[in-house]
Amino acid sequence: MIVNHIGRNVKLGRDVKIWHFAYVGDNTVIGDDVVIGSLAHVDYNVVIGDGTRIEGLVYISPGTVIGKRVFIGPSAVFTNDPYPPSRRLVGAVVEDEAVIGARSVVLAGVRIGRRSVVAMGSVVTRDVPPEIVVAGAPARSIYSRSVYDGKMEHWEKTGARSLRRSP
Repeated sequence: MIVNHIGRNVKLGRDVKIWHFAYVGDNTVIGDDVVIGSLAHVDYNVVIGDGTRIEGLVYISPGTVIGKRVFIGPSAVFTNDPYPPSRRLVGAVVEDEAVIGARSVVLAGVRIGRRSVVAMGSVVTRDVPPEIVVAGAPARSIYSRSVYDGKMEHWEKTGARSLRRSP
C-alpha cells in the first residue's frame, strides 16, 4: 500500500504527479504538470508554479513560494525561521526557472532570482540575483547562468567532464 498525505484545502493543478510517501500540507497550491518525488515534505501554505520538479527527500517549509519550471534536487531544504524557535516565520521565494541543487539549504526569507542556479550542497544565506550561479557555504557567486548553460551543453554533447567551477 502506497501512502501519501494530502492536507485540507490543497489545490492541485492538472497532471500533478506525487510519488510514494510524500506529504503535502494544508492550504498548499500546486500548479499544472508538477512532479513531487518520494518522501518529499511540502509543508502548509506553500505555492508551487507550473512545470516544477521537486525531487525526493526535499523539505519545503511553510510560506515558501516556488515559481514556474523550477528544478529542486534531492534532499534540498528550505527553512522559514531565522532564529528558531521564533514566533515570526518567513518563507523563501524561488523565481521562475531557477535550479536548486541536491542537499542545498535555503535560509528563511531568501529570494532566489529568475534562472539562477544554486550548486549542490550550498547554503544560501542571502538573496541570489537573477541569472547567477552560486556555490558554497555560505553561497557566493561563481559565474553567470550563460556560462552554466554552456557547460551543460558541452557535457550533453561530448560527455566531457566540464564540472570545474572556475569561469
